[in-house]
Amino acid sequence: MNTLKLNKFFLKNYTLSSKNSVIKNIRAYGSSNLVNVQVNSKTGIATVLMSRPPVNSLNLELVSELTNTMVQIEKDKGKGMIISSSSPGIFSAGIDIMELYQPNPDRVKAYWTALQDLWLHLYSSAYPTAAAITGHSPGAGCLIACSCDYRVMVQGKSSIGLNETQLGLVVPSWFIDTFRNIVSKRQSELALISGKLFTADEALKINLVDEVVEDNNAAIERANAYISQLSSYSLHAMSQTKLSLRYDAIKRLQDNREHDLRVFTKFVTSPEIQKGLQVYLENIKKKKQT
Repeated sequence: MNTLKLNKFFLKNYTLSSKNSVIKNIRAYGSSNLVNVQVNSKTGIATVLMSRPPVNSLNLELVSELTNTMVQIEKDKGKGMIISSSSPGIFSAGIDIMELYQPNPDRVKAYWTALQDLWLHLYSSAYPTAAAITGHSPGAGCLIACSCDYRVMVQGKSSIGLNETQLGLVVPSWFIDTFRNIVSKRQSELALISGKLFTADEALKINLVDEVVEDNNAAIERANAYISQLSSYSLHAMSQTKLSLRYDAIKRLQDNREHDLRVFTKFVTSPEIQKGLQVYLENIKKKKQT
């Protein structure tokens, strides 16, 4: 990799946090009820809980709020972020299907752009991040978890994975890059082509998650422990190393954002996909009625 090119990328896309900064008090940043944010005044670690019941489906507003929260944490020179959920048995159900079904053209473009923004901020964050996966995490819920530096998942009936093909959707290239960077290429092929969802123990075996714990409190504690152990390290050194490791994936989306947006909007608004989404929503409605 060209070092000069990489350094220019850092300067253009990245703001470093000061190693010696502190957050003076515990505060909440969420401008809406979609996220609950608390920052520990002693450690500088923010705990961000997605709070869009019942399943934290990622609509435009929640995606935007998560990005705004990350930006605020960096401005306040936070030392780390744990992302989790306030909804029982669910981390995030992923993309809100209603954002894709019979969409307003301007809104669906804004939505996909916002999701790109969230991924870019999370995957290149200036501070350590950890996901406490306290429930189901399919699709873009899995993407959010995989974009963090560390993943702790609660044991039980919950599952995690990129299951887009089961819904008739193509897995975006940057979703694939994120997944493949933590799971072997062969395991990625097997999982993503079939849209497989993994239990916590299965996810641990293929390195999709780093730890499996008994309950939600333990997940938060272990995520906090991961970030805390890095507190004496230079954020500058860690963040630049992280960007070096993830440079290719980040740069690929940076260079192709407009193309990615065009491909997605054309695909999702096609009659075939709209029909498939209609059938999917009708099946959900029938299940609720039984």
